[in-house]
Amino acid sequence: MNVVVLKFGGSSLATDELREIAASRVVDVVRRGDSPVVVCSAIGRAPDPYATDSLAALLGPVRTGPNRDLLLACGEAISCAVFAELLTSLGAPAQAMTGFQAGITTDDEHGEAEIVDVDPEPVRAILSRGVIPVITGFQGATRERATTTLGRGGSDLTAVALGDALGAETVEIYTDVSGVMTADPRRVAGAHPLGRVTQAEMVELAGNGAKVMHHKAAELAHATRTPYVVKGLRSGVGTTIDDDAPRDAERPVTGLTVLRDVTFCRIIQGLTEDADRSEIDRDVLARVAERGISIDMVNVNESGVFFIVDDEHADAIRPALADLNIALRMRPHCAKISVVGAGMRGTSGVIFRVVKAITDAGVEIIHSTDSNITISILVLTDQAQTAEQALHDAFRLGRGAVAR
Repeated sequence: MNVVVLKFGGSSLATDELREIAASRVVDVVRRGDSPVVVCSAIGRAPDPYATDSLAALLGPVRTGPNRDLLLACGEAISCAVFAELLTSLGAPAQAMTGFQAGITTDDEHGEAEIVDVDPEPVRAILSRGVIPVITGFQGATRERATTTLGRGGSDLTAVALGDALGAETVEIYTDVSGVMTADPRRVAGAHPLGRVTQAEMVELAGNGAKVMHHKAAELAHATRTPYVVKGLRSGVGTTIDDDAPRDAERPVTGLTVLRDVTFCRIIQGLTEDADRSEIDRDVLARVAERGISIDMVNVNESGVFFIVDDEHADAIRPALADLNIALRMRPHCAKISVVGAGMRGTSGVIFRVVKAITDAGVEIIHSTDSNITISILVLTDQAQTAEQALHDAFRLGRGAVAR
């Protein structure tokens, strides 16, 4: 059988009308002779009563643990039961299943569990009876059968993991936008959906702020070579993610992403004769890691240690480093803009074009880093939109200019 995994997010299931459109996408798969496997998120968004954040509010600021995970898992269970009954009423028999019933085993890291195994046999058994499995996203269970959750956006990860385990023909991720965009259309004039991007590009886009795909799901799909497409629920069209996407050295950039509300940290060592630069560098990074603070855009050189941290975690940096012989400078209210494109690889002059576009727009570059297919720059948040538009225009990403 040709298996197609279809994942529907909470915003795609929020109303009767949207659930009917989602059901029609599943029925279309049946009509063309393939076998659908459905993954559902919790219905709607807060303050909708069954949304994940609404359920979490019932416990208040309770730390992550088995009780909280069990509560949060209810949202997807409700969603799957409702959707399975809708499919059945349309003549497509369906059965709701929890992640654990579908064979998903995780570690015991509640709130951010990692999938350690997916047994495809329970789902295949349902399919063999001509029934559509409707599986709770965002969750699994430990080997001791304790319910766990996979972290925000984890339903994408569920869909990709099932797609890999089942050898699916494709995974279809349905959202409220028609695919992966060149930039955020709410801020950038001319931004539009892309027809195709590479797996590596999607990993970078998702990891640097693109909301259409969970970054861990993009990484898993890349590692397992699981094909997938990000589609608009209403339009039924979107972006195919595979390694057959075209590369054009004349247009090396595929898209832009932005992460706002970050603080730039610059750490300069105290100048003493007995100072061991490398030891202090290690101490700085070790103390940040020990406190569970995630950092990005890291650069370590003769001038010191540089990185960014979410604004909400910035207050924890200073006390963590208080007794070290260093000078700490912090600049809040910054935004990280990432320029992503597989066509950058082996193409000269891309960083020059980035710097020229930004400086010509009158925007200060505070910090920058780069990798094989990504260049990231740090600017002040109130200059981010100007910088985004300048880069989008400089790399001719507008609809009429991109041959993709």
